[in-house]
Amino acid sequence: MGRAPTSTGGKSSEVYAALDIGGTKIAGALVDEEGSVVRRAELPTPARESASRMAGTVDAVVDELAAHPAWGTVSGLGIASAGPVDTVAGTVSPVNIPSWRAFPLVDSVRAHPMLFDGIEPVLLGDAVAVAAAEHWRGAAKGVDNALCMVVSTGVGGGFVLNGRLHPGPSGNAGHIGHISVDLDGPPCACGGRGCVEGYASGTAIARHAVRSGWTPPAGAEATAAAVAAAARAGDERALAAYDRSAKALAAAIAGSATLLEIEVTVIGGGVAQAGDVLFTPLRRHLRAFAALGFTRGLEVRPAALARDAGLVGAAAAARRQARAPGAPTVTG
Repeated sequence: MGRAPTSTGGKSSEVYAALDIGGTKIAGALVDEEGSVVRRAELPTPARESASRMAGTVDAVVDELAAHPAWGTVSGLGIASAGPVDTVAGTVSPVNIPSWRAFPLVDSVRAHPMLFDGIEPVLLGDAVAVAAAEHWRGAAKGVDNALCMVVSTGVGGGFVLNGRLHPGPSGNAGHIGHISVDLDGPPCACGGRGCVEGYASGTAIARHAVRSGWTPPAGAEATAAAVAAAARAGDERALAAYDRSAKALAAAIAGSATLLEIEVTVIGGGVAQAGDVLFTPLRRHLRAFAALGFTRGLEVRPAALARDAGLVGAAAAARRQARAPGAPTVTG
């Protein structure tokens, strides 16, 4: 499909389309040159349904974006997806979407009838997308070497090295949730043992608190947010659950800083919403683990971008691709 580029007063009004696909929701957005969301669309993820039903839901989100007038100025499209991903093959195998195993997501989106000629969708992992977003206009802006993490139902990450996003050959670099911090720790779904995710995810925090004897308020679910509320009220079991999470995160972050000389770590996701309940013990444990001189100045910052970080990061990847030398021309 072709389109006619538009401009206002000689200034480009181009936007970038973005998709963020996870186990709970499939979100889409149109994002402008400044990284602001112009239009947002979202549908629940039919995670337990067929591959075609999943793809149809993605198409429906694109349909909603395409109905907006700004669609006429779309210059690129980025896709952030739960992983693992294979950015070379354009396929995804999200752990929490069983019907998608090596699913050709890029081909599927490319075939959408509303996508303009010359636009090649760019795929990246969801945590790498968060790193792209935070580096573009968030808490890692201006930082040359950073680790950006999402701590939520799972734990993921992405690197910025020498001022550039570093997704790795397959797009999975920064998969910090599956670094082992306990050689004799519990088995992980990835096949390893003692992974960070098994200690630091929201699910792990709530599970450990319950096992320690903590109970949520009557009628409430046992969630990381409920544990955080109890911790703020001084519940020792809740505080211990967050301390355990913070210690696992600190060990992994310190290891990353030792290997790559990371200057800043940015942490977002639902668990990070606990604020000081997480960040205070995290910084304390990090001082113990980051013992070498060149790691001692490592700074930990809360993420600046919230629910739209994955979308903004996907748009950043599309923007970068559209501006790359030799990028295909979007025809009208």
